[in-house]
Amino acid sequence: MIGTSVARLAVAAGLDVVLSNSRGPETLTGLVAELGDRARAATPAEAARAADLVVAAVPLTAYRLLPADALAGRTVIDTANYHPERDGRLPELDAGELTSTAWAQRLLPEARLVKAFNNITPHQLLSLARPLGAPDRSALPLAGDDAEAKALAGRLLDVLGYDAVDTGPLATSWRSEPDTPVYVRPYLGEVPALSLAEFFRWTLRTPGTAVPAARVAGLVESAVRGAAGEG
Repeated sequence: MIGTSVARLAVAAGLDVVLSNSRGPETLTGLVAELGDRARAATPAEAARAADLVVAAVPLTAYRLLPADALAGRTVIDTANYHPERDGRLPELDAGELTSTAWAQRLLPEARLVKAFNNITPHQLLSLARPLGAPDRSALPLAGDDAEAKALAGRLLDVLGYDAVDTGPLATSWRSEPDTPVYVRPYLGEVPALSLAEFFRWTLRTPGTAVPAARVAGLVESAVRGAAGEG
């Protein structure tokens, strides 16, 4: 869903988009038709080779299935978070030895990973996007080890309607992961008491709340690292 939201914003901003998934290009026909002439579908390897910048909106352990050779030299924006109930237990993450994006970087050693889009729900990613200079423009955190890759990712965020707050290297990318102050809730405003299923339905009905760069920076700075996967 995050990948689809990014694609919608990108097409609206005049960018060309190549979509892929694990099931094959033919399964994306409907979405491509909806997005219009700037979108097409391809295999993961074809999409990787065609892209100036790759957004990987996949479960964390699906990084094992990505085309590492085709992604060599590419900037890859990692949107994933570690969820043990989905991903299984990963000892390096449980022990705090690696962040989830640093773990993914080991699977794609020749790519340049940047953590972004992982701390906002899909609907709010669409509804809160604003042009540069808008008084209610929000910001999103990003982290990475490669300065050039972070700059490229930051330019994408800008084009899509967000300011970027650099939170440091991949080693500190935990500051925007689940159960941290900047994760999801600031972009939703006051959240009613709901079950998990009801919460996701509710996020589709609320426009969200703007979170400017200064507040994002403060929330990131206030984060205290907890046990991985417990958020």
